[in-house]
Amino acid sequence: MTRFLRRRGWVAGLFVLLALLFVATKIIQPGYGAGDFASLSRAVLPYAFAVAAQTVVVIAGGIDLSVAAMMALTSVTAAAMMNGASPEFALFVVPFVLLLGFVLGAINGILIIVTRVPDIVVTLATLFILQGAALLVLNAPGGSAAEWLKAMVVGTVPLPLLPEAVTAWFPKALLLLVVCLGIVWIPLKRSKLGLSLYAIGSSELAAFRSGVPVARTRILAYAFSGLFGAMGGLALTMSTGIGAPIPGPYLLASVAAVVLGGVTLGGGRGGLVGPIVAVFVLRLVRTDLTLMALDPNVTTIIEGVIMVVVVMLGAFLAMKGRRS
Repeated sequence: MTRFLRRRGWVAGLFVLLALLFVATKIIQPGYGAGDFASLSRAVLPYAFAVAAQTVVVIAGGIDLSVAAMMALTSVTAAAMMNGASPEFALFVVPFVLLLGFVLGAINGILIIVTRVPDIVVTLATLFILQGAALLVLNAPGGSAAEWLKAMVVGTVPLPLLPEAVTAWFPKALLLLVVCLGIVWIPLKRSKLGLSLYAIGSSELAAFRSGVPVARTRILAYAFSGLFGAMGGLALTMSTGIGAPIPGPYLLASVAAVVLGGVTLGGGRGGLVGPIVAVFVLRLVRTDLTLMALDPNVTTIIEGVIMVVVVMLGAFLAMKGRRS
């Protein structure tokens, strides 16, 4: 138990914090129930994929400022392709959009490796490129999504052996999140590529001297970031039924959740569970502020202050780690 707490203590603490926030939410709003939790899960879905996209890159010692723009482009691409098409056509659209995100993410990595320009500069440039491309596809929110896709994030998971009062707390959006992240992240983390991601994040020079293909690993880190970003774009389209060409507030939120989730900004440490729990924490904080009937502008300010403080704390700890 001591060894577990030493290795997973931060994540365990986040689960405790999340539980306390749920208690606080219940106190603020006694009627808070399964339906509200399902709404929270749907709201968290795109944020969680944005956090997953950022986590892969940060573990490898980088950062991706184009995550939100990637989500916008893939969202409008999916919505535009499915607009007026048959439900079966979505079976082609989904893998196409996921492949598009993977390729665009890989291009980010290739540009960083070939030009040797810092990733923060390259991804800032591609942010504007992807944002412009999204507006070319749809200059305003529009398009549509197949009904069967929208149904995947609405309602609860049917569990015949359990009573309805229990199954009401198993929303489809949460199951979709767990399945999609698990299918990609678990094999990735346990593979040679996963070890290489952590290695170059800890010390790129030491990894290179150990025979790790640094360039290829960094490119694949951004490629998987693009894949998760595309999942986030699809989640947006599935949740709203339309494509959103304007990037949402996912960039700062993703960095804040990554830091709050225990991933070191310098790279090499952390996992995916912590940041995902951190997303729920941050969104539940916003829910509580809303339930307290605070002015929406004040709520936005408080949420922004929390994110900025978390990011600054992460940057401080990263610099302290490099000095030591």
